[in-house]
Amino acid sequence: MSRSWIAVASANHVRIGREAGFMQVCHGKAAPLKRSAPGDRVIYYSPTETFGGKDRLQAFTAIGVVEETAAYQVEVHPGFRPWRRDVAWWRAVETPIRPLIGRLSFTSDRAGWGYRLRFGLFEIDNDDAELIAEAMLAEPLMHAARMRAAVPVQGSLAL
Repeated sequence: MSRSWIAVASANHVRIGREAGFMQVCHGKAAPLKRSAPGDRVIYYSPTETFGGKDRLQAFTAIGVVEETAAYQVEVHPGFRPWRRDVAWWRAVETPIRPLIGRLSFTSDRAGWGYRLRFGLFEIDNDDAELIAEAMLAEPLMHAARMRAAVPVQGSLAL
């Protein structure tokens, strides 16, 4: 049975991965990434637009399914070889988390709703995944996208 995950990264990093068809978590660490399996759903949450920035976004920025390929390393620049996993990203709209706070089980503590997001990658239940997917795929044509993966577009692989 497939699982669902929340991954956390800045929106600009998520967009690079979405364009190139991969996910990268926890600054390229292998162990958390290897917990995912082919067929698992992954949803990215972006607290900010840019890595380390103060430009708050607080939105879900990508949703897709982990592909059959195993996790792999790439050399971005000398000394930095992050681990990645291929993902078939769905066409979706970036969606603010605020309207979903309290409705998602991992945000039930309204005062500390962001606590779990500090882990970089964590599993969520199917109900939460479906609620987020419905919000991200709310446009009528987006529902069909859930049944087929978006074709990855060429993009920079550097994060």
